[in-house]
Amino acid sequence: MERRKLGRTGIEVSALCLGSMTWGTQNTTEEGHAQIDRALDAGIDFVDTAEMYPVNPISAETIGRTEQIIGMWFERGGARGNMVLATKHSGAGMRHVRDGAPISGDSIPETVEGSLRRLQTDYIDLYQFHWPNRGSYMFRQNWTFDPSGQDPAAVRQNMDDCLGALQREVDRGTIRAFGLSNESAWGTSEWLAAADRTGGPRVASVQNEYSLMCRLYDTDMAELSVNEDVGLLSFSPLATGLLTGKYQGGAVPEGSRLSLSPDLGGRKTPRAFEAVDAYLGVARKHDLDPSQMALAWCMTRPFMCSVIFGATTMDQLEVAIGAADLTLSDEVMADLDSVHRNHPMPY
Repeated sequence: MERRKLGRTGIEVSALCLGSMTWGTQNTTEEGHAQIDRALDAGIDFVDTAEMYPVNPISAETIGRTEQIIGMWFERGGARGNMVLATKHSGAGMRHVRDGAPISGDSIPETVEGSLRRLQTDYIDLYQFHWPNRGSYMFRQNWTFDPSGQDPAAVRQNMDDCLGALQREVDRGTIRAFGLSNESAWGTSEWLAAADRTGGPRVASVQNEYSLMCRLYDTDMAELSVNEDVGLLSFSPLATGLLTGKYQGGAVPEGSRLSLSPDLGGRKTPRAFEAVDAYLGVARKHDLDPSQMALAWCMTRPFMCSVIFGATTMDQLEVAIGAADLTLSDEVMADLDSVHRNHPMPY
């Protein structure tokens, strides 16, 4: 398994990262633990979670359950030193957590403590802000994104306050690195400037949606990532399962993401299925598994740190693991570029 640098932190992570957001709803505790064991056996030592997980659905009753499941893995004898563990502080508007309060210097200490308690560990390798307080263009909000109501001075002051609180956590050994999620080029550059200004922890990574079908990261964020050593941790690299082909022809497999979220978070569109058909055609032409093709393609991107995938079955996990050994030919890459040009932004 290839290993990659996490920003300028000195931490290295596997090029594939095990996502956990279904553990506690779609997956049992035992299934989550089995996934961790198999991933570690395959050299995937990077695990991503969040205080608000699991999803499908998100509810007050399940908030924090995924972190608890990971904590139980440690309690049952899982070696903490074998895992690079990432979690997230929910942003403004998450009503089930802190009554929807924004991320602030005051919210960070208690939120870190809550995650540490549920995870049954005394440190978090990568602590991420799940989304900006000011909002984000991710999750299909790019179609109506309007930043004109932002107050840049207030945003910068909040960043300074947060980095002060994060530095105190670094000093006491509870977090090793800091990352963002669902962020923009302007936001990331401001966090970098704030670190220079305050001496707080420098952004190591940005976790944004990225796949063959969602390529908002390809321009300004890509340039920032490469030049500032802030790698992408891509989530939904299979476009919530669309790129597997399992939803083609109107299929809705029992227990699948589509059976629980009828519009796949705004991704279910006629153009999306047309794009999937074209990508499946490339996989057939080159005798490739479409899931492995999509994951392997993500790993080729010049700004990619690690590709986060989720699995609800061990078979799905095995397919994802196989992507690590797949090298895409120049012909495959050219065919994928052609499909992208013909089917840009399908949702």
